[in-house]
Amino acid sequence: MIRLAMLRHGHTHWNRAGRIQGRTDIPLDDEARADLAAFRLPADWADAALVSSPLHRARETAEIVAGRAPETVDSLIEMNWGDWEGLKGVDLKADPDSGFRDIEYWGWDYQPPSGETPAEVWNRLADWVFSLKADTLAVCHIGIMRMILAKAHGWDFLGTPPFAVKRNRLFVVEIDGTDLRVASPEIVRLDRVA
Repeated sequence: MIRLAMLRHGHTHWNRAGRIQGRTDIPLDDEARADLAAFRLPADWADAALVSSPLHRARETAEIVAGRAPETVDSLIEMNWGDWEGLKGVDLKADPDSGFRDIEYWGWDYQPPSGETPAEVWNRLADWVFSLKADTLAVCHIGIMRMILAKAHGWDFLGTPPFAVKRNRLFVVEIDGTDLRVASPEIVRLDRVA
């Protein structure tokens, strides 16, 4: 059995402004760098294989928290939000003609204009997830984490999610062949630097 731990990247100025980033390569902001420097990986994860999305905000988060450069994995790039990248979710939600939906109403086939569906994101992730040969820590994005956690929890993007992705925590799943399930413990907090 292989464990996969996922860590969401630190804040960017687009995160703080409520803008949808998707694949737009926005770097960490200075406050995020300072915040992340106060954390390190728990000892149980310090020597795990370290990978990240190719986007700068994920790579830099990995380097700060793990103290080493990650291998980048193209499959871990954030969900493509298409025409909505750079826009604010609150504005899209207020516009009845936008087609924007809360996560509880996506289903696997929800698609932003010119973007990806959750099913498409999962399809590009599945081969990588099921090819892992050792415990791996992936620094990535909330969209990627949602797809993997949805599969592990058996959630179909309809109704309240059985998880809430927060920063400075590892969300852990177990992989056994083509079986994906929530690990115990599912959430592991990063250690504070003494």
